[in-house]
Amino acid sequence: MEQTLYENHLRILQEELLVALGCTEPIAIAYASAKARQLLDAQPQTCVVKCSGNIIKNVKGVIVPNSGGMRGMDVAATLGIVGGDPDRELAVLETVTPEDIEKTRQLVKDGFCACELVEGVDNLYIVVELEGEGHTASIEIQEHHNNITHMEKDGQVLLDRRPDPNCQKKPEGADRMLMSVANILEFADAVRLEDVRELLQQQIDYNTAISDEGLKGKYGVETGRILMENAENAGGLNKVRLQARAAAAAGSDARMSGCSLPVVINSGSGNQGITVTMPIVIYGRAWNVEKDLLLRALVLGNLLSVHQKKYIGSLSAYCGATSAATGAACGVAYMRLHQKNEPERIYQILCDTITNSIETLGGMVCDGAKASCAAKIGLAVENALMALELSLAGNVFQPGEGMTMENPEDTIAAVGRMGRVGMKSTDVEILNIMLGN
Repeated sequence: MEQTLYENHLRILQEELLVALGCTEPIAIAYASAKARQLLDAQPQTCVVKCSGNIIKNVKGVIVPNSGGMRGMDVAATLGIVGGDPDRELAVLETVTPEDIEKTRQLVKDGFCACELVEGVDNLYIVVELEGEGHTASIEIQEHHNNITHMEKDGQVLLDRRPDPNCQKKPEGADRMLMSVANILEFADAVRLEDVRELLQQQIDYNTAISDEGLKGKYGVETGRILMENAENAGGLNKVRLQARAAAAAGSDARMSGCSLPVVINSGSGNQGITVTMPIVIYGRAWNVEKDLLLRALVLGNLLSVHQKKYIGSLSAYCGATSAATGAACGVAYMRLHQKNEPERIYQILCDTITNSIETLGGMVCDGAKASCAAKIGLAVENALMALELSLAGNVFQPGEGMTMENPEDTIAAVGRMGRVGMKSTDVEILNIMLGN
């Protein structure tokens, strides 16, 4: 594989597979707030949080981790200020103590933090403004949950790297537009496992741990636990299929209910990180897959998930569980065909599985982070595995049927356009409904 492309794809994995504690939207607010508190270097007396609609949508219904069961933007911001460690970025709330929780509860009750909706900005947009002891500080985050784009203290700009919508400059970091199904497969085959082993083992360990916790505890509506009970009464391939759905859903059950265990995210989402991980792990375990093959399947699944989401963006009205589950099913296909010594079939099966999956469930709406995300994940995994079975039987949706294009790259782009552009008005209406407008 060409070295520049190899390094690009490796860097995508390194940029995407980050550790996060709790739902990434409240965590991003907590991170920005903790960073603003660090910058202020004084006791804040007022806090104002300004966010895009998509951030508000994904914070409204989810429990902030390590908060004692509290919800809301004001809770996330205040807890970040009181007990957060900004040096931990998306694991910012790992350091919170019981005393921090009680202080946060009182500050929220006293109206310490005001929250505002900002219109006409990027879907992922957060500003935290603090005042205290005669000083001011502000932090802005855009595009990615840990991407600080502007910093000010006492009116002096300390950092300004806001994206310019009129500028066509090459994006910083890895270039996701270089990805294709073909070169992702080539990378999965060629990657030196020493380059990714630690990163992927962390993904397996963290995401399996929160999945196991979701199966043991009473979180949300217990989607994962109920699916796993059904698996106990099933047999053969259907049993593994239900276990894969259950394991993915259970991680979300726990995470959406405030479980403080960390996860490794994908495309800015812990739910998507869990969804792309657990089916591959479950099938790998059931089929006694060699560890190196499992890791290559995870490389493939993670990158194919990012490849789909690159057209949509981190936040939209399009539920990203579909993309992550599709990536997971492709990882399952990769393991199966290698075990059957049929590697020559893999590329076509991947193409057909992606087409079948996103042409079936692509467009499932995102109405914020909350307990029902686990059920959507269970459905997305079921859909993706059905798409794989159709592909293995030689069946695929044909060009001209709906948004199916002449090749999978164009189909991915078409569905991405629908999610990014076509669902903008859907996103606005979902937010209005959630806010009671």
